[in-house]
Amino acid sequence: MGERRVDEPLREEHRTVVITGASRGLGFASAKHLYDRGWQVVAAMRSPDAGLARLREATGARDDDDRLIGVPLDLGDPASIDAAAKAIEAAVGVPYAVVHNAGISAAGMVEESPLELWQNMFQTHVMGPVQLTQALLPGMRAAGRGRIVMVSSQGGVRGMPAIAAYSASKGALERWAESMAGEIAPFGLGVTVLVTGVFDTDIITDEGTTDNRDLDGPYTALHTTINKRGRLAIRIAKKPAKFARALAKALEDTAPYTKHPVGPDAHMLVLSSRVLPQAAMHHMSRIAMGIPRQGAIRDGTAALTASQRLMIRAATVVPAPVMQRIALLIMKLQSAPKQSAQESENHG
Repeated sequence: MGERRVDEPLREEHRTVVITGASRGLGFASAKHLYDRGWQVVAAMRSPDAGLARLREATGARDDDDRLIGVPLDLGDPASIDAAAKAIEAAVGVPYAVVHNAGISAAGMVEESPLELWQNMFQTHVMGPVQLTQALLPGMRAAGRGRIVMVSSQGGVRGMPAIAAYSASKGALERWAESMAGEIAPFGLGVTVLVTGVFDTDIITDEGTTDNRDLDGPYTALHTTINKRGRLAIRIAKKPAKFARALAKALEDTAPYTKHPVGPDAHMLVLSSRVLPQAAMHHMSRIAMGIPRQGAIRDGTAALTASQRLMIRAATVVPAPVMQRIALLIMKLQSAPKQSAQESENHG
């Protein structure tokens, strides 16, 4: 038998996937969905005893089912990462796919966020996954097959106010994915980035987010409007099962590098970022999030403009993708008078 072509359908015995952060949210839903589709799932998580029990209950897997395996993994601990890589190889040999899903979130302006938070963000979203990938990549490269999936978010496409550390780390994750794709493609491997929209998981709740906001400080006005928009976004959050289905489809990718938005809000942002200049993206995000214009709070107070008040009120009933289109239209209308004035000066 010859070697499997990169575009050849995957044989059942090769369908082994490692999913980090599999104890909850998108990771849990993905582990269940892929197990149900016949994959052998290695669920990597901080507390596999409790997390694996929930997965077995959700999937109906028996305790001795070798298609559902739990592995302890703490991405903040290099020793834990090394141990996890060895446990994975001992349990399943060389996995076909590795899904870097584990993540943390935090709210707060740059000025409010301690350096330790930034370090934790990059350790969880970049340094830890890099270490795990370095440990597993030699076997995958030797096998000449496989896929590494990076779970990014809208914050990785464009830096978002009040979550700078999160956005920066997800942006770094995407640049790493792009770089590595060129390195490992000649060996038959591929890389996929999944850009997630808002999903109904713990990470978007107060309980699942580290809160560094100073609600009585200089950024109070910004926090108030951004918080309102965030609460509205939660109302339209998609179920994790939708992401799991998208991941299953992405694992069948054969191109060296692919990038897929998951969710209508993510689709809109990715499309906008491809066709609009950065200045336009800045203003669209500003208006959609209810952030005052430049210089509006130099005196310490910020009154919302009529368009911002309209945006906040409309957001209670209008879906997020439509809101983004409205924000873009308002931005164009606001910039039109300035352009006319500049043209008049040029002709004067």
